[in-house]
Amino acid sequence: MARKKKTASEETLRPDPVYNSLLVSKFINSLMWRGKKATAARIFYRALEQIQKRMGKDVNALEVFEQAVENVKPPLEVRSRRVGGATYQVPMQVEPKRQQSLAIRWIVQAARAKKGRPMFQKLADELLAAYRKEGDAMTKRENTIKMAEANKAFAHFAW
Repeated sequence: MARKKKTASEETLRPDPVYNSLLVSKFINSLMWRGKKATAARIFYRALEQIQKRMGKDVNALEVFEQAVENVKPPLEVRSRRVGGATYQVPMQVEPKRQQSLAIRWIVQAARAKKGRPMFQKLADELLAAYRKEGDAMTKRENTIKMAEANKAFAHFAW
């Protein structure tokens, strides 16, 4: 079986300057719009400051963020598979890299969907909700898992 090559983004991704974390760097890149990385970084760091303020001094905001992403990661998902003219939703295990990117995407989308407040506050709310295993991103995860469970009958079509 052919090995998958690393993408350019994997090779060039550098840890962020504040926390020296690749996960934070990847999250900031996902949050970024139109190449405005400084704005995305400012939003992210202000969201972590907000989390620190709400949770108290004894809790590390970076750990809250990492646990929130970990909580949202889906173990299963459904993929469309065409067999004999019919399309089936086949449940499949999710690879760790994809789990991480799905979790990040869902958290950012859930924060953007809320209206009426600055982005850093919406992001802080969503991260805290995910940390407590609540919120829109966790709902998306639960729905994905339910769909995979409901389509277990088609698991034999997995490739």
